[in-house]
Amino acid sequence: MLLDINPETVCFIIDKAHEFHAKEQVSIPETPDNPTDDWGLQALADHQYDLTFQELQAVLEDLEPVQRCELLALMWLGRGDYSVEEWRQALTDATEAWSEYTQENLIATPLLADYLTEGLELMGYSCEE
Repeated sequence: MLLDINPETVCFIIDKAHEFHAKEQVSIPETPDNPTDDWGLQALADHQYDLTFQELQAVLEDLEPVQRCELLALMWLGRGDYSVEEWRQALTDATEAWSEYTQENLIATPLLADYLTEGLELMGYSCEE
């Protein structure tokens, strides 16, 4: 299945997410303390000057809206929320769910790299050379 987002870009995001979440000072709760949509912003506030965080943020900001939604749908696919057969529905739901907080919530997702890796593989792509 063809993606609008370049799989190499997703692999870069995966690498940066691994790097960011592996840092000792990064502490992001598995479940949000705050039920509102801005929990990712709150969790990342201490990391705004982190270079890896800034790189991740810049890459996500450079994506077209459809690519951002594909990234969210890939995460959901890799997390098991949708199957490959439900890809169109995942894209529709990602488009409807996108908000001003989604980008930060993506970065704040502790297993983001693993979910994106799994999602890419389910779509027939790999980050392996």
